[in-house]
Order: sequence, then C-alpha cells, then structure tokens
Amino acid sequence: MTVQPEFPVVRRPVYARRGMVATSQPLAAQAGQSVLAAGGNAVDAAIATAAALTVLEPTSNGIGGDLFALVWDGGEVHGLNASGAAPAALSLDALEERHGGQMPKHGWTPVTVPGAVRGWADLHARFGRLPFAAVLAPAIAYAREGYPLSPVLAAGWARAIRIYSGLNLPVFEEWFRTFAPNGFTPTPGALWRSEAHARTLEAIAATHGASFYDGDLAAQIDAYAQATGGLLRSSDLAAHQSEWITPIAAEYMGHRVHEIPPNGQGIAALIALNVLDGLPLPDHWGDPAGLHLQIEAMKRGFHDAHAHVGDPRHVPVDAAHLLSSANAAAHRAHIGPAAHDPSTHAPSTGGTVYLATADDRGQMVSLIQSNYMGFGSGVVVPGTGIALHNRGHNFSLQAGHPNALAPGRRPYHTIIPGFLTRSDGTPVGPFGVMGGFMQPQGHLQVVLNTVRYGMNPQQALDAPRWQWLAGKTVEVEHSLPAATARALAGLGHDVRVQLDSGSFGRGQMIRRNPETGVLEGGTESRTDGHIAAW
Repeated sequence: MTVQPEFPVVRRPVYARRGMVATSQPLAAQAGQSVLAAGGNAVDAAIATAAALTVLEPTSNGIGGDLFALVWDGGEVHGLNASGAAPAALSLDALEERHGGQMPKHGWTPVTVPGAVRGWADLHARFGRLPFAAVLAPAIAYAREGYPLSPVLAAGWARAIRIYSGLNLPVFEEWFRTFAPNGFTPTPGALWRSEAHARTLEAIAATHGASFYDGDLAAQIDAYAQATGGLLRSSDLAAHQSEWITPIAAEYMGHRVHEIPPNGQGIAALIALNVLDGLPLPDHWGDPAGLHLQIEAMKRGFHDAHAHVGDPRHVPVDAAHLLSSANAAAHRAHIGPAAHDPSTHAPSTGGTVYLATADDRGQMVSLIQSNYMGFGSGVVVPGTGIALHNRGHNFSLQAGHPNALAPGRRPYHTIIPGFLTRSDGTPVGPFGVMGGFMQPQGHLQVVLNTVRYGMNPQQALDAPRWQWLAGKTVEVEHSLPAATARALAGLGHDVRVQLDSGSFGRGQMIRRNPETGVLEGGTESRTDGHIAAW
C-alpha cells in the first residue's frame, strides 16, 4: 500500500505500457525513447541514452569515463563491470616521483583506462537489437547540431568554469577550447555544440568501439599523453576488457536488492540492509529512532567497504563473508541508542549520471557512468571532445591495502547501479542514485522507502535525505523537519542542515507491475530529470 508522505511531492509518478527511459537530462531520456520507438529494446535505449548523456550532461560524464550496468533479460539479472585499470606506468613509486606520494585531482596522473565505450559495445553485442550506429545516432546529432542547456546542467557547467579558472593549470587549455569556446557562458537555454565530439562518436559507431581501444582514437590519446606527460598508453587501452559478473544481493522484507560486486561500493548498501534486517525499524518513515538506525547501519557498511573493497582480480574480496548473517550480527553489536564513530569516512565528491530503461518485452536496464568530480581530470584530448576521468584519485596510497594503487588494478569505484526483485525472483525494476559516496546511502534510503514504507518511485526519490560524512557528522536536507533534525542531534549525531540539495544524489527508478506489465517511473526533483514514456 502506498503511503501519503509528510514531505512535499514535487512530481508525480509517470506510467506507461510500451517503454520507459528515466534519466537526469530530458533530451537524453527522449533519445532513448526514440530508439525504443524505432524497434530497439531496453539495452539499445540504455546505450543511446548513455551516449547522448556524454554530450548532453558533460558536467558529470563523458566518453572518457567508466560504466557499470545491471540487465534484467526476462529471467535473471546480469552484471557488467566496464571500469578501467591504472596504466602500466602508474604505481606508488611513480606517484612519489611525480607528486611526492600525493594523488592530484586533476591532470594526467589520476587518469585510468576509460571503460564506458567498451561497455556500450559489449552491452550491444550481447543484448542489442538495432545496429550500433543507429543507437548512437541521437548522440551524434546533438553533438553536431547543438542543444540548449538545462538549468541544473548550466549551473554545474558554470561552477566548473569558475573552479578551472581559479586553478589556472595549463592542462585545462584544451578543456576551455572544448567546453568554453570563445567565452561561452553556460546559462539555461544557451546553445552548445561540439563537432569534435560528433566525429569521435561516429568513429566509435563505425567500429563498434574498437577505434577507442585499438584504432585511431587510441593513437590520438596515446600521442597526446606522450606529448604532455601522461602515463596512459595505447597498450593500456588495447589491454582493457569489460567483465560480465554475477551480481551480489541482500534480502530484505521479501525483496532482493542486486548490486555490482567489488570493485564497486554497492556492497556497503547491502551490508547496511543486512544489519537493519535484524533491527526493528519504526513504522513511521520520519521517526528519528528509525533514521538513527539507518545512519548507524550505513556506517557499518562503509566500515567494511573501506577496509576490504578493491579489485578482486588482484586482491580477493570475501563478499560471501561480508554479506553473511554472522557479519551483520557482529555489526549490530556496535549499534546502540547513541551515534558512534566507526573510524572511517565517506568523502562526498562525485560527478555521475544514472539511467533506467524498460521495454514491453520484459527487458530492463540499470546503468550508471561517470567522469568523477564533474568533468573529471580536466584533460581533454585535442580534436576529439574526449574528457578523461580521474578515477585514480580513489586509490588508497597505503601499500598493502586491498585498494592500493598498482599498475593494472581497478580502483574502489563509487558508481553503482541497483536492481530490485522480489525474493521469488519476480522483477520489480532498476533504480539508482548518483553522487560519489552518497550512492550507497541513497540506495539504502530509496530501497527502505520503497520496501519498508510503501512509497511509489517518485515519493521514494523525493523523500528528504541524510548523508553521513565522517565520525558522528551527518548532513540532512533542509526539507527534513527541524524537529527530526533536533531529535537526531539529541541521539549524539553532529547534525548539519544542508541548504544545497545537490550533494544528496540524483536518482531514477522504474517499477514494473507483474500482473499488468504497466511501468511506473520516478525521477529526481533535485536535477533536470525526465521520464520519457511510450
């Protein structure tokens, strides 16, 4: 039964029967919907939307970023890890020599191999229906013809210009030529286009992504890196492969929550759910005692994630133990009536896009891709529009840590798609919340809002959020009732009211009615989000 929440509902759910695309930028959602209408399936629509987002929301993702996806094929959930590794020349010793052992946010050093393009190609090769070039056509058209900026996008773009102008690093010169040409001012409605971006997408479409890893685009990336002090080489790009993986999951109140396993941080949300599964959450959504338990459980999830998550190809991650009932019970012993300090932290930086798609044949996709920290490293390969991400900043610099920087190793990754089924395997649908280390916290809250408190997708996304930062420090949205915030402070939390909702994540969700097949979608009021329905 759907509840009537005590917080403002900014939007209403959207309903459709034949197909649905939900994402953070309206034109990108419509790009995916146009592919559905042309006979494509949910995977085609997801790739079209993802490619379009590199043009339509470059403040949060790009061709030079990473990707993760969960695909419901009508019978089971498949996972794709399309994240890249550190270049062969990037090591702790190299970092010491270059930067005194500190990992910078910008420039070539934090650039790892981008995996998004291969992720598109691999998703299409396994599940796609339409020709790859047709799927990428909307993105190419928007890059070549231009489009008007939406409001939240424009604000993020302007913020990046202020930050990069203040830093005044030589590495940003090509970024300004690409994203702020001739003094371009990113205001709502301002038109931006990139012919270089269009040509790159055409090369990717014509070669099914191969040009980026083994062809002309790879050669351009390599040449620019060698000319400007980068460590990424064409050999690193050629060695990159996506990985099809079995998702991990946790049971909660007759539902199963699916996440990508490490090197992703989705396991943090699942651990928190396991902890809460043995605790009596109050029936009322806004009860401070219930929010306290959620925050404390999330701390325990991060405690494990920060200690154990790395690249399982190099360092084993015992996910079975981390998700065991014994581990959950051990964590519950740390949870009491007052806030505790788990001796870990959850940095709040991010820069990600999320999308959910569904078609009328039962296929559904949960996909997330990112450049990290907005535009990423600030490195743009001349003549290509390729803005490279800075995922290497997430490595631990402590030798011996599971997430320690090493050549060929993938870093702890913040971006995580989610998928919800019932415990009997009946699909519910895709969901996700973007925003750095807010993501597992957003997953936990959206799942609880849906499963425990009976909210529809829009209500589950609109509900005021909390965000644990470090120690006993918790930020809450200004829309959370003041009395609730005061009660949390009375339980020992260092509560800070955040007036800017942008740091609390931006998500989407689609649910399928198992009896009628009707799709029900929600999208964030915190962004330019849109649901394209058919």
